[in-house]
Amino acid sequence: MGNKDTQIQAADLNQLQQIGEFGVNELMTMKETIGKDLSIPQFNLFMYQCNRMGLDPALKHAFPILYGGKLDSRVSYEGLLSLAKKSDGYQGVFNQVVCENEIESFEAETDDEGVIVKIYHKVKFPRGKVVAAYSIAKREGHKPVIVLMDVMEVQKLLKGQNQKFWKMDDGSPDPDMFKKHVGFRSIKAQYDIASVVEDNMESLNATEGSSSTEPQRRDITSEATEIPSTKPGEDAPQETKAEDEGAKIKALKVQMKQNYTKLGITEMKEKEEHMGEFCKIKGETPTLAEITAYLKIMDLQIQEKQAAEQANDDLPL
Repeated sequence: MGNKDTQIQAADLNQLQQIGEFGVNELMTMKETIGKDLSIPQFNLFMYQCNRMGLDPALKHAFPILYGGKLDSRVSYEGLLSLAKKSDGYQGVFNQVVCENEIESFEAETDDEGVIVKIYHKVKFPRGKVVAAYSIAKREGHKPVIVLMDVMEVQKLLKGQNQKFWKMDDGSPDPDMFKKHVGFRSIKAQYDIASVVEDNMESLNATEGSSSTEPQRRDITSEATEIPSTKPGEDAPQETKAEDEGAKIKALKVQMKQNYTKLGITEMKEKEEHMGEFCKIKGETPTLAEITAYLKIMDLQIQEKQAAEQANDDLPL
């Protein structure tokens, strides 16, 4: 049975394309996490798009979404910022929130056309609830682009299906999400990255179903993790199975800790409540299968959070 599973895995692995500088293990990990809902051809296309744009999915620069079975690749704030840093004249992007206790010391200066040209902001503690956010994108040889948004402008995000990722416990916007939201807009306005991405859309979409522009495929099964040497039909010793399962559970628990961080869950009580709600355990301790199922749920929640960060400013690749 184990030999058959290995053959299936090897056959699937052989369809993966070596794209960019990613190693085999990295590609396999990304396929099982970021691209777990994609077919292998869709995953290859997503990786090709990212490589062409100079984006790294492992750094959350981009993520895939399936709409009706069709692949739609999205650029995150981190991805857009990475592209901005590669632009000529990059001098930084500065994002900040304005809180209710800072209103009296905040002022935005505009020119004759109503464009914001200068921000005066004095931070005070305690700051209070978030009421606005602004971003300043600076570029050599260009005027700074300043984007200012009142909290009312993101109310639809606070009420959307991903509102749990946007809201703090007091109901106000999450400062990090709000800063990314305005930062997304200032970067697009200052560095013309939106047009660069859009210019590539047509050619990238044309690669679907066509192999003329795709990288050369090569067999990478030989580079995969070495398979235990047992004879066909022969099961591994019981001690080895127990050791392997224990090692896998230990590795998955490390992944759980990383996922908690990505979800913004830091307190032990919160972790216990989250696990109690989403990890169904039959015995006293979770099994390998139960932890694996729990991680899949966490991965979906992380993807939802990433999608929420994009709001309406997502850029298609």
